[in-house]
Amino acid sequence: MRIAKEEIFGPVMSIFKFKDVAEVVSRANNSIYGLAASVFTRDIEKALKVAHELQAGTVYVNAYHVLQPSTPFGGFKMSGSGRELGEYGLEQYSEKKTVIIKTAQKNS
Repeated sequence: MRIAKEEIFGPVMSIFKFKDVAEVVSRANNSIYGLAASVFTRDIEKALKVAHELQAGTVYVNAYHVLQPSTPFGGFKMSGSGRELGEYGLEQYSEKKTVIIKTAQKNS
């Protein structure tokens, strides 16, 4: 369905039945988008496993849209490039350079 494949902004909730967590992760990752996802469960170990497997820039556990200025924000796949906010958000405005200097050794 379109609601399950597109990046929809608004107050929208889609609810689907599933047989196991692997099916949920597969469905969630079967999209060209990957901005954010939420996992609601009492089992924190399961939540962390699912969060690791989801192809999303931000994964909330038992919450949604909780951001701090120091938290990097951005998506995977077609949901943007790079990160906003936090230390990672500064990278797009920076150029890194390595300078190596060999100094003359004194004879003793």
